[in-house]
Amino acid sequence: MSVQIISAASQMRAAQLFNMLSIAAITLMPAFPILLLWIAGSILVYSASVCHPNPVVREYVKVGGYRFYGLVGSLLVVLVYANELKKMFGGAVQMWLAIWLVSFLIVVPLGLRDIWRAAREEWRDMRVE
Repeated sequence: MSVQIISAASQMRAAQLFNMLSIAAITLMPAFPILLLWIAGSILVYSASVCHPNPVVREYVKVGGYRFYGLVGSLLVVLVYANELKKMFGGAVQMWLAIWLVSFLIVVPLGLRDIWRAAREEWRDMRVE
């Protein structure tokens, strides 16, 4: 049976990756296709990282996933009422700016906090058989 070593740096990157890419997607949300691409790509990153042998990495990815997928699901529900929201905000541009601002405030500060916490975590090389 072979033994594989997972480096501490690799574990830290795995814990940070989902949050980093979610922050990038939300920041670039006005360029809408980027967000759609990340929704599709995030499923791959999430499913690969949530099965990581280190439970700390899994926890960081799980929390980032809850935050991002919760936001995306909420956007689907909110956008059902897009016509009423346009009237409420005074136009489509203002509505989209408000949606982007709320999305940014949900994902970015908490994602940056998790990236910073993962960087400060004490990671050790891990042996996996």
